[in-house]
Amino acid sequence: MPSSLQLQRPLTATATTIGGCHHKQAQPTNSTTTLTRVFPLPCGLSLPDTVATYHIHALGPNQCCSVVIQAIEAPVETVWSVVRRFDNPQAYKHFLKSCHVIVGDGNVGTLREVHVVSGLPAASSTERLEILDDERHVLSFSVVGGDHRLTNYRSVTTLHAPPNGDGTVVVESFVVDIPPGNTREDTCIFVDTIVRCNLQSLAQMAENMAKREKSPSP
Repeated sequence: MPSSLQLQRPLTATATTIGGCHHKQAQPTNSTTTLTRVFPLPCGLSLPDTVATYHIHALGPNQCCSVVIQAIEAPVETVWSVVRRFDNPQAYKHFLKSCHVIVGDGNVGTLREVHVVSGLPAASSTERLEILDDERHVLSFSVVGGDHRLTNYRSVTTLHAPPNGDGTVVVESFVVDIPPGNTREDTCIFVDTIVRCNLQSLAQMAENMAKREKSPSP
């Protein structure tokens, strides 16, 4: 397991990702705080306009953002059938050992409590479903409580077909507070690593599902 996951050293993206963030506009909220609108996707990535706006984050002065992109050789609907299950993230997020819905029925506003495997600097997380769009294939959740270090974490995941129409491109962006005593770079490296592992696991799962769907019935 990468050493960054152990957080033995202090926790916006890596230097290259910071450079790829597109700052849209400064939006003052009061005399001491300014929020910056950030679009953390690399310039070379082409996203449908219907989903691109979901990845624009309001970034505070002590926050960072980043994005992880994963190509999957499976249809969008197959991948979405896994991603949309807010009640079962551990199906592909192997850093989670359990999930319990504590409020709601799976629609926007639903709260879940997830428990984390040992070895990570967290025990549990309470998360709220913010967006679930089955037409555009968009899911977003925010962390609202728990025993962890990812304060004010918000994630947006979108799925779309690549230009050639074969397979799925998954884009997951996030914004999170930088924990006291940690750096912007280390925070995003840590979260990037977890998200990347999750999406690689999702790819393997969805591709296996797609192969089974193509296999002729006995």
